[in-house]
Amino acid sequence: MLSIAQMLRLMNNEDRTVPAAVRKELKHIGRAVELVVRSLQAGGRLVYVGAGTSGRLGILDASECPPTFGTAPETVQGVMAGGPQAVFRSKEGAEDSAADGAADIRKMNVASKDTVCGIAASMRTPYVLGALQESKRRGAKVILLTTNPRSTLRQPAYRPLRRSIDVAICPVVGPEVLMGSTRMKSGTAQKLVLNMLTTASMVRMGKVYENLMIDLTMNSRKLEERARRVVMMATGVDYKAADQVLRRAGGHVKTGIVMIMANVSAVEARARLRKASGFVRYAIRNAPFRNR
Repeated sequence: MLSIAQMLRLMNNEDRTVPAAVRKELKHIGRAVELVVRSLQAGGRLVYVGAGTSGRLGILDASECPPTFGTAPETVQGVMAGGPQAVFRSKEGAEDSAADGAADIRKMNVASKDTVCGIAASMRTPYVLGALQESKRRGAKVILLTTNPRSTLRQPAYRPLRRSIDVAICPVVGPEVLMGSTRMKSGTAQKLVLNMLTTASMVRMGKVYENLMIDLTMNSRKLEERARRVVMMATGVDYKAADQVLRRAGGHVKTGIVMIMANVSAVEARARLRKASGFVRYAIRNAPFRNR
């Protein structure tokens, strides 16, 4: 039997292989980001679909977007087999119904403006496959995140799935330390990819200035303090000045930054931001954002 130290070293050694597996998929992750950005710019949504660990990771990433990037709760959503109660208590059999996956997509009124990302380590979770096929039928763009090799998609049995997806992201992490426990390396790979999907998309949506989160929502004391620090770091003003500007800006960090950097009123700053599609750097220059 391995000692505790040996067990931990073994797990850590395996975990170190995950970022390299994700790195090999950057081209495909980039294509997925482009789809997400197009959906969000068109007023659509990013919808994660999964079961078990995969579903919970999707819901986690979706739930973190409003406080981090100031998005509306409906902009990035997560749905999982078994419904909300399955987030906290496992409902293993729920993943076996493709019909339930399709039904959940219909309930969400997924349409052509949306992008749906199915998360399925095994590539064969019926609930996820049913959801993706229904999403494609309804005209949405479809992403598959799996930790099975891309070559698996070329097998005849996966032809219906292959026809239902626009982009496949397939970091191959290899066997788990505990056989079949995809909450380990597979879960880690999925979390890394989901971080990239939403973060890169939000950067492309103007939610970030330099490396600062500037669309955060000031709905707690912690976030109020963070907003002041962001204004200070972006503009070089002191704490008192940042606080005063945020008050005049109605607590809107972007507006406050533009007010300081362009030396304009809150009204003018908001007008500039509208013209610049929310991009602070263009608002400071009073130039329209041109999507490239």
